[in-house]
Amino acid sequence: MSAKKIAIIGGGNLGSAIAQGLLKSGFSKAEDLTVTKRNTGTLTALQEAGVKVISDNAAAISQAEVIVVALKPYNVREILQEFKSSFDPQKQILISVVTGVSIADLEHIIPGMAVVRAMPNTAIAIQESVTCICYKHTTEEQVRFVKTMFDQLGATVSIDEQLMDAATVLGACGIAYALRFIRANIQGGIEIGFDVRTASLIAAQTVKGAAELLIRENRHPEEEIDKVTTPKGCTIAGLNEMEHQGFSSSLIKGITASYNKITKG
Repeated sequence: MSAKKIAIIGGGNLGSAIAQGLLKSGFSKAEDLTVTKRNTGTLTALQEAGVKVISDNAAAISQAEVIVVALKPYNVREILQEFKSSFDPQKQILISVVTGVSIADLEHIIPGMAVVRAMPNTAIAIQESVTCICYKHTTEEQVRFVKTMFDQLGATVSIDEQLMDAATVLGACGIAYALRFIRANIQGGIEIGFDVRTASLIAAQTVKGAAELLIRENRHPEEEIDKVTTPKGCTIAGLNEMEHQGFSSSLIKGITASYNKITKG
């Protein structure tokens, strides 16, 4: 699959993370990447790596084959409308990683454009994202390119567009949920005697190992939980106390609260 010129419109946290991931994975060369941001001085690391960092959205769009839109939801329509004449629907593909902006919205702004909606998370910067995608008016070759691109950056899952808001919560917001769990684990570890650095390493590596068990072995979490919950043991005592305090319930309620915020405002 030949290399393509990629423009990332919006060099914020997610846009710059995508650029970093594409570079680190070797999927893209620095000279094939352009990132736009009003204040280009905040993207020094990308500039030093050889990525073209500019504030001119029109130039970035017109020179690219793949345009990744990583703008804030509140200004994506205004900005794309302003630069719609720079797009070439016959030669380009548009990938939107913007929350809450549908394929229909994007088609209305730029008619005839091959459009992919993608929802990665910030672990894309270290090639460990899960990215959910849906698409319309795309060729098989374009879909293969997008899947291959995001597969370099973690795992890719094709879903129906109606599930994209749910994917945002479970995959993108989910990074914050997992980190908050790890932070609580660290705090507990300090309370029972570890220094913060050791507690951080143990907590983070333990969560990483738990996730890898599920992914590599294709197991249900309860299968692995059963292996470490011996009768009258300390694990089951801890798990039961957490459940008495609403552990699973609070996580589920948090997920639904985030989903309701996206869908109902």
